[in-house]
Amino acid sequence: MSTASINSCLTISPAQASLKKPTRPVAFARVSNSSSSPSVPSLIRNEPVFAAPTPIINPILREEMANESYEQAIAALEKLLSEKGELGPIAAARVDQITAELQSSDGSKPFDPVEHMKAGFIHFKTEKYEKNPALYGELSKGQSPKYMVFACSDSRVCPSHILNFQPGEAFVVRNIANMVPAYDKTRYSGVGAAIEYAVLHLKVENIVVIGHSACGGIKGLMSLPADGSESTAFIEDWVKIGLPAKAKVQGEHVDKCFADQCTACEKEAVNVSLGNLLTYPFGRDGLVKKTLALKGGHYDFVNGGFELWGLEFGLSPSLSV
Repeated sequence: MSTASINSCLTISPAQASLKKPTRPVAFARVSNSSSSPSVPSLIRNEPVFAAPTPIINPILREEMANESYEQAIAALEKLLSEKGELGPIAAARVDQITAELQSSDGSKPFDPVEHMKAGFIHFKTEKYEKNPALYGELSKGQSPKYMVFACSDSRVCPSHILNFQPGEAFVVRNIANMVPAYDKTRYSGVGAAIEYAVLHLKVENIVVIGHSACGGIKGLMSLPADGSESTAFIEDWVKIGLPAKAKVQGEHVDKCFADQCTACEKEAVNVSLGNLLTYPFGRDGLVKKTLALKGGHYDFVNGGFELWGLEFGLSPSLSV
């Protein structure tokens, strides 16, 4: 792309995270008003608030059940239920255990979304929040980020991970294909409100629009039917913001395969978004006064690369006639 210059290239290895699942059945606890930890939600606490009492099972029966096959265990439970109705809770607990084991094809414990969030917050609190009280003390007074970032909602391209933004450094908007629509108070007021707040109130100095490799939104844009027909309620109408990028790519890269055209469009759509930022009065004013800079970026998570470029816009002062 003619307007792009590669400033840096990063290679990042994703961290591995281990998950732990409670050994006892999960049950949501009521909100606690305990004064011992008033600032910690009951959903995520260091105490095992999720655990419900485990049914008392005869040790001999438990050992026998542990050594049985799935089929034998179910048959034995059915027999117990037919003979002794009071064993119903024990049988139900065992059935739940067998079902959970069957849900995991590799024999490991099944994914528990609540436990994953709980473990994630505890890790954040102990490894980051509690180790940097000065930072979070300052953040409690307000924010003054240097960046506003438009990034894709794609789960693989979190800008804070890619660029190592710390809390308080970046005001982030994420959406399908990291699009910035042109100024429109009716259709896109949410984006407009974010830009206005970032520029006028937070006084950000840089707005960065970051595209990425293998973007599904850009692939959808490049695949839009020529007749203008739509099959989705929102997605196609949204990605049409990038139609000028699609037209340019198809004109300049007509000899390229579809995959290469998509890659080119991932970058060109960023430039369209940068141009759309000029339709916001506070965006133009910031550029004219040199209090605001616009930058484009592209993250290639397939090859571990990152491109960053700036666009020079020919801005002329308004003329009075």
